[in-house]
Amino acid sequence: MSESLWRRQLSDGLGAMGIELSTDRQEPLLAFLGLLNKWNRAYNLTAVREPRQMVPRQLLDSLTLLPWVTADRVLDAGAGGGLPGIPLAIARPDIHFTLLDSNSKKTRFLTQCQLELRLDNVEVIHGRAEDCRPDRPFEQVTSRAFTALPNLVDWCGALLADEGQFLAMKGQFPDDEVSQLPSDWQVGARHRLDYPGCDGERHLLIINRVSPRQDSTTGG
Repeated sequence: MSESLWRRQLSDGLGAMGIELSTDRQEPLLAFLGLLNKWNRAYNLTAVREPRQMVPRQLLDSLTLLPWVTADRVLDAGAGGGLPGIPLAIARPDIHFTLLDSNSKKTRFLTQCQLELRLDNVEVIHGRAEDCRPDRPFEQVTSRAFTALPNLVDWCGALLADEGQFLAMKGQFPDDEVSQLPSDWQVGARHRLDYPGCDGERHLLIINRVSPRQDSTTGG
């Protein structure tokens, strides 16, 4: 029953959001949801357990980021149960996604997803962001329910290219977190996110470094 419900919710939801995904892309999304539901019983990967809420709050919510994911290499920081990284990787097989999390149970699950769903564009790293040493910085870093914005730029700033962007997903607009951002970071844009079944406020904050020119002061 859940599978037919999920298939209908996903197809209808994508249509309402104006996202075109072939059946070849929708089926892995549903397979991922099945894995998430199965492993969640033992690993507590997500608080969403009601079948009718799973497609909206896990798949559609993650896919709201698609218009802004434009880099060739993307890091999903604090990837947890694979949201938004796995749905984005399924929808965009041309982009390489690195999923980073310090929880070994969660990275075990992510590795299983990568293997079972044959996601050649996904790499899973178990470790803390501060200890991660990629070959080169990432152009974009996504985060969803990971940490406060000041922590995000502190822990992951070294992983982001100079002209890169943080794509931070939040619920209500986090005024307090924005006001506490260090002076060398700024919210370059903010977008209200919406999807069928969304039951609260959702925001995307695009955070950039402040360029030296913007941050410069006149000297004597």
